Amino acid sequence: MCRARVHIGQMKIRHLDMAPAVHPEAYVAPSAVLSGEVRIGRGSCVMHGAVLAAEGGPVEIGANCVIMENAVLRATPRHPLIMGDHVLAGPHSHLTGCGIADEVFIATGARVFSGAHMGRASSVALGGTVHIGCIVPELTRIPIGWVAVGDPARMYPPGEVEAIRAGIAEVGGGFLPFVFGIDEAADRREQMQAALQRYTAAIARQHRQDEVIPDSAADR
Repeated sequence: MCRARVHIGQMKIRHLDMAPAVHPEAYVAPSAVLSGEVRIGRGSCVMHGAVLAAEGGPVEIGANCVIMENAVLRATPRHPLIMGDHVLAGPHSHLTGCGIADEVFIATGARVFSGAHMGRASSVALGGTVHIGCIVPELTRIPIGWVAVGDPARMYPPGEVEAIRAGIAEVGGGFLPFVFGIDEAADRREQMQAALQRYTAAIARQHRQDEVIPDSAADR
């Protein structure tokens, strides 16, 4: 468990008028980025190059968690990211708008997508994926490189493309409709145009007023 105080020098950004909050007994590395409504719990560690971005919804990290190098954790207005206690998010892992219960292990390069939930003491191994809306029961292990879809989770090797696609389609019509709220009946070209027009406009609108918080205003 990390007991160091917050290291002054990491980038904190006020986004949508919300500033990150770090427990005095947490550690955030100098090269990490915390943007918006991000809360880091007691004893947790955020390592070099990690990015925690609250893009309209909160990112909450519980106690005694480790967010390792170059991990990316994001929340959206529709999907907050809520993490319990004693969780490890490995290097280059990617978590967006998901729920992570206590004692979960997320290995290097693993991905957990919007609306998914990992139950207590579950795990996803190297390069594995927990897809949109997937509900992983407690103590469940997702093997190296495999993909979990559905509620409850069904696990497939990456070559089982049709089964994976069918599982994703069960959730709100598929990835683009579920994540971006676009018409599931539209073709792929129309979906991409609608998604990116909406997404770029939202990013520009939300981030124009971002403010880097000076070191003097950071937690000590």
